[in-house]
Amino acid sequence: MGKIKTTFPDGSQREYESGTTGLFIAESISKGLAKEALAVEVNGEVWDLSRRINSDASIKILKWNDDGGKYAYWHSSAHLMAEAVEALFPGTKFGIGPPIEVGFYYDLDLGDRQLTNDDLKKIEEKMYELSNRDAPYVREEKPWAEAVSYFKKKDDPYKLELLEDLKGETISFYHSGNFTDLCYGPHLPSTGKIKAIRLLNLAGAYWRGSEKNKMLTRIYGVTFPTKKELDDYLFRLEEAKRRDHRKLGQELELFLLTPKVGGGLPLWLPKGAVLREALIEFMKDEQKKRGYDFVVTPHIGNLELYKTSGHYPYYKDSQFPPIRISDDEAFLLKPMNCPHHHQIYAVKPRSYRDLPIRLAEFGTVYRYEQSGEMNGLTRVRGFTQDDAHIYCAHEQLKEEIKSVTEFTQYVFKTFGMEVRTRLSYRDDKNVEKYGGQAEFWERAQREIKEVADEMKLDYFVGIGEASFYGPKIDFMVKDTLGRTWQLGTVQVDYVMPERFQLEYVGSDGQKHRPVIIHRAPFGSLERFVGILIEHFAGEFPLWLSPVQVAVLPITDAFAGYGQEVIAKLKSNGIRVELDDRNEKIGYKIREWETKKVPFMLVVGEKEQAAGTVAVRQHKKGDQGAVSLHEFVQRIVETITQKSLTL
Repeated sequence: MGKIKTTFPDGSQREYESGTTGLFIAESISKGLAKEALAVEVNGEVWDLSRRINSDASIKILKWNDDGGKYAYWHSSAHLMAEAVEALFPGTKFGIGPPIEVGFYYDLDLGDRQLTNDDLKKIEEKMYELSNRDAPYVREEKPWAEAVSYFKKKDDPYKLELLEDLKGETISFYHSGNFTDLCYGPHLPSTGKIKAIRLLNLAGAYWRGSEKNKMLTRIYGVTFPTKKELDDYLFRLEEAKRRDHRKLGQELELFLLTPKVGGGLPLWLPKGAVLREALIEFMKDEQKKRGYDFVVTPHIGNLELYKTSGHYPYYKDSQFPPIRISDDEAFLLKPMNCPHHHQIYAVKPRSYRDLPIRLAEFGTVYRYEQSGEMNGLTRVRGFTQDDAHIYCAHEQLKEEIKSVTEFTQYVFKTFGMEVRTRLSYRDDKNVEKYGGQAEFWERAQREIKEVADEMKLDYFVGIGEASFYGPKIDFMVKDTLGRTWQLGTVQVDYVMPERFQLEYVGSDGQKHRPVIIHRAPFGSLERFVGILIEHFAGEFPLWLSPVQVAVLPITDAFAGYGQEVIAKLKSNGIRVELDDRNEKIGYKIREWETKKVPFMLVVGEKEQAAGTVAVRQHKKGDQGAVSLHEFVQRIVETITQKSLTL
């Protein structure tokens, strides 16, 4: 019998005999933890608590706050919903029912029946009834032939098709109450742990994502251990709708998407262009302090360039087709900036004294996204990356990674965003997806882990999340609604220096390959702006606001003084607009409030006589009268500090 090293959430460890079940460990060892245990992590893989462990393993009990715990919770909830559907609508055929980032869905073939919102309420009520029965989720393993026989009897073409991909394997089933499903798991101990349920909406989904297949009915749902958590989530969901960047982008006149230009190709309106340029200026200033040189590269490049880099054909399906000039010459809309930067590095001989070389560019690139995948600014076909490539000697690598990691953290801190990091590694079971030699990958993965440990980063490992040319540190940013976005990235690359034959002369007089770090804190300006709009609900901090101040004369008689105020503000670099329309002042105030402008300055007879302005702050109303000089000083300081509060 081998030994199992058991790691508990408090960090304590003990060893037990193999063959002990996770459930036994949870109930007999962790004592008070047993009620909270949802699943168990065995050598990095999430299992049911009841699965028997028959070889040496390191295990960790997973609770609701663990990602693996949520995965098991929402996976089990999908099965609970399927059981409710089968009870209410006998004869339903089931596609797939996975957990997703928040919640779950199940794809169903209900024949000719069209579900309604009233049906969703009935299914939800049935789920509560089944949950209260507290039926266990029971795993059963069968030979492949028996599994096929079972689903033939059920006349379920979808499960039979899935089984074709698993031919010859041992197949796992899960039973709960009266429902049985083909499933790998993991699941909760029982249905009773699912306490708060809401089915959110209906959608259509082609079987296995192919338009050639039948359209199935997809039900989305979410569940939580408590009603309060469900209520909080539903509130955030409504708040997300209010903050939708597509809606606010139109209301605030930031950007335009029109079929006349083409899907996924945003046009920046004047106010959006101001916001965009403020972000670029911020990044340029910070990069200049850190020793970056700026370059500019074209929007297209010779196809051979991308064949050398491997972007073509690795990303062929997500690129626009090559532009054929002749049989011997073709060009590609630039999918990446890196190959162009490598040409700039190689323009002349380099010495170790030149390194590190840091090349930065706000470079526009193009990817062909399917029409159904595009979403406002967050998923587009043309976007601008805040790109940079650092060419360094190997002995400089770790310090450079630390420097760009610190810089990226600083960027997100400036916007008040909580950051977690993912170390994105290669999947060694699928090596054909990646370029370069295994030894380079092992070395690079080891180095980014050493940096993460030395910097005490809050990180987790994502197997298979690496770029095709190297592992990376991805920055997972949480917005004010608690949603996680993968934004900035720092990638270590030993592959491109080999492909492009990049060299420098070392202190030993010999030629060496540099190491490349690919770095983009925002990821893309378009996506980042979309996220910022929702993060701030369009109420940007003063330094980012397209219009920082609106000047509102009470009547035409004071428009001249309003112009004096405007001139003073503009001379101090403040973005300001004058509203000299022949409208009542109350109407003007209400309108500028909806535009989410941080400050309104009301000017009339008293203000003109005293050289003051009556200050109104967005959402806070009247702040009283102050001298124009004092107001300018105050907001210039706020802008300079890039403060998040006024």
